[in-house]
Amino acid sequence: MKTGPGKSTWVAVGAAVAAVLALGVIIAVVWTTLGDSGISAAGWIAMGLGIVATLGLGSGLMALVFFSSKRGYDDPGSRR
Repeated sequence: MKTGPGKSTWVAVGAAVAAVLALGVIIAVVWTTLGDSGISAAGWIAMGLGIVATLGLGSGLMALVFFSSKRGYDDPGSRR
């Protein structure tokens, strides 16, 4: 019996990652062509670190949700 994500799951993950990267590139190009609204190198680094921290926090919280659900912590208590 096969366990783990199937081919369609990896295709969906790949499509989502490609969409996020494409949007990031589009946003960066549009932002830099706006004229006098430039971002310094430190600003780009801070934005990148903020994105990584936000994704890490979201992933960690979702992992806790799945862990809690799998262990049964979310199940209603039994009445005695």
